[in-house]
Amino acid sequence: MHIDDRPARLAVGVLGAGRVGSVLGAALARAGHRVVAASGVSDASRNRVADRLGLIPSNPEDVVAKADLVLLTVPDDVLPDLVVGLAETGVELRGKLLVHTSGAYGLAVLNPATKAGALPLALHPVMTFTGSDDDLNRMTGISFGVTAPDQLRMVAEALVIEMEGEPVWIEEKDRALYHAALAGAANHMVTLVAESSDLLQKIGVDDPGRMLGPLLGAALDNVLRLGIAGLTGPVVRGDAGTVRRHVDALILAAPEAADAYVALARLTADRALAAGLLKPEAAERLLDALGGNIWT
Repeated sequence: MHIDDRPARLAVGVLGAGRVGSVLGAALARAGHRVVAASGVSDASRNRVADRLGLIPSNPEDVVAKADLVLLTVPDDVLPDLVVGLAETGVELRGKLLVHTSGAYGLAVLNPATKAGALPLALHPVMTFTGSDDDLNRMTGISFGVTAPDQLRMVAEALVIEMEGEPVWIEEKDRALYHAALAGAANHMVTLVAESSDLLQKIGVDDPGRMLGPLLGAALDNVLRLGIAGLTGPVVRGDAGTVRRHVDALILAAPEAADAYVALARLTADRALAAGLLKPEAAERLLDALGGNIWT
């Protein structure tokens, strides 16, 4: 089947109906497509096939055979072997849209299937998926990192728009850096906030979330609106003595967190200096407090 001959509504198969796959399948169904088959390895995934997609779990070959569009929603480290396995089983791939949702991979990972006639797309939803029913509602308005061959670009963008997302074009060569930027912001933020919450609990703060919520909400709003110009705190003020006291306290209470604090404080000082927010002499004092140099 050529893409120009493809019906407006697609038969969708989901390989790996976990947190992401089950939600994207449901989003495509909400847009009018038909989810016809899905597979899952874990008990939780197989339950999502039944509960969220209303199907009996199938094996991967049957999922591909029944579908016009196949979602490959598996962990990144599993994706290359899955694609090779599909190509080697001899299941018919010609003319089928093969869509993976990895942020770090582009189209190259799909090459074994593309050589067998599959139509490759990389559509990465920029959202964290918790496994709750709220995930589907959170899809509205999110960005998708899109990489596709030129002849399939309109198809890729149309699918994202149908899922109520916003397509953002990412070049193949930029996928790893794109994903590093997203993971660094979202994943490391969770770690930093969890670490701060633990430290506050250690000194008797009963509800760290209530204390941190307004502060973090304001900080996030500032950086999204103003960039580095929204920076506040002891580093941008050049308060080297305060920064040193922070480091000393962390070394005693949480040595592993002290290393992260020093690394992030150096990066913060580097950016503040480059933006003209921090004077060179204040930066020198901070460097002494942090025990290193921010210039390379």
